[in-house]
Amino acid sequence: MRRGDGRLNHDLLPGEALPQDECGVFGVWAPGEEVARLTYFGIYALQHRGQESAGIATSNGEQILVYKDMGLVSQVFDDRTLSALQGHIAVGHVRYATTGKSAWENAQPTLGPAGAGTVALGHNGNLTNTRRLMETVHERSGADLTGELGRGSSTDTAVITALLAGRPGEEHTESLEETALGVLPLLQGAFSLVFMDEHALYAARDPQGFRPLVLGRLQRGWAVASETAALDIVGATFVREVEPGELLVVDEAGLRSRRFAPARPRGCVFEYVYLARPDTQIAGRSVNAARNEMGRVLAREHPVDADLVIPTPDSGTPAAIGYAQESGLPFAQGLVKNSYVGRTFIQPTDTIRQLGIKLKLNPLREVIAGKRLVVVDDSIVRGNTQRALVRMLREAGAAEIHVRISSPPVKWPCFYGIDFATRAELIANGMTIEEIRASLGADSLGYISTEGMIQAAGVPRERLCTACFTGDYPVPVEDAQAEAEHGHGGYQILPPRTSGPLTIAGAQ
Repeated sequence: MRRGDGRLNHDLLPGEALPQDECGVFGVWAPGEEVARLTYFGIYALQHRGQESAGIATSNGEQILVYKDMGLVSQVFDDRTLSALQGHIAVGHVRYATTGKSAWENAQPTLGPAGAGTVALGHNGNLTNTRRLMETVHERSGADLTGELGRGSSTDTAVITALLAGRPGEEHTESLEETALGVLPLLQGAFSLVFMDEHALYAARDPQGFRPLVLGRLQRGWAVASETAALDIVGATFVREVEPGELLVVDEAGLRSRRFAPARPRGCVFEYVYLARPDTQIAGRSVNAARNEMGRVLAREHPVDADLVIPTPDSGTPAAIGYAQESGLPFAQGLVKNSYVGRTFIQPTDTIRQLGIKLKLNPLREVIAGKRLVVVDDSIVRGNTQRALVRMLREAGAAEIHVRISSPPVKWPCFYGIDFATRAELIANGMTIEEIRASLGADSLGYISTEGMIQAAGVPRERLCTACFTGDYPVPVEDAQAEAEHGHGGYQILPPRTSGPLTIAGAQ
């Protein structure tokens, strides 16, 4: 059966690639439960964080079984494959490709040796010192991972997996827990990890806590996930966030916490703006409530005399509702979205490309004709989408178009796990707001202020990363620029693939 590649817009709508988180992770330890099915539903709830590939690993206490393939979660797994994934521990992963190689080898969870057993690992984030870590791997084992850069394979997850193997030639007496406590302090950048060996589930978060990671309680076990929405789906009760700089371990002895670095929280503010599901909570704050408040702040900062507020669906909807509530203007759905754009097996032609944004959005002419519109969206990256949208709305009869954006101008790339355009491609880099407005063809343009966005997020500024808006990078990005050219994901280390998406490994 031919599978879809899961890409949403990159080929069919050139220039419409939106900011995209690179991965979502989920893990569960629950004896007596169907952990593969719980993980399936968990990563299904995280599908928005990655649409290229999906994978699940399970352990029955003696061996680890991994099934992963290209495509959406619903395309990769069926009842037969889930039934084969038996055990009481599982980790799952959904991946989004950046500019790296789109191939099975980059799907996660990865698989590698770990002491006397095996480790299966899923990673959300992006390391900024991967080259240095490769040198460490080479010094310890002689393995050379640098060649993977040239082949487009993602290397940060590969190097973490290799480091967790420990030092070859030494007695494998150290547990994976102790090995991890030695490896995690070496990693710089963003990493929310969920991994396991034959006997335990592990979760770890970088000292800044760039990407979210949460802990939940099941009736007969524990679950960890990138977002609270995934816990809700599987019936887990939210307990708390995995703390920055913390390693959690779940095994037959229970749950325990280990600290590998002091916490220096700098959570990603773009999670509140766009990345996370609206029904997720981060740092005790509802994402939907934060986006509503961003719209209210935006209305106070950039009011306009207009007839109607409409969102760019779906990402602009919560902020548009807030803008309408604060301004007193009516709210309406003026655009209809096709949710399936890009999930196609056909090759895009010039004719299809010329259709542009109409493949994704279609205006409701009877709603917008003759109206002065406030069009609310979450961000502008290259500007191609908004430019086409303004043109389409004018053709549909809009009298005026006032664009309002619920985040500040994006001027800097992200090296902590979000796939942005390069700095040269960012429309706000080198152009004034008035120049951007003219380029879009809008009657007016207003961005929320950085201070207004932070206020709406409800988190102190010193606990947030705003690098994509301000250029203030909390962690050095010494070699991240080179790594950003190659993407993020998993590299299969042990054993090599023979055929099909199924891999089995057991303790030696």
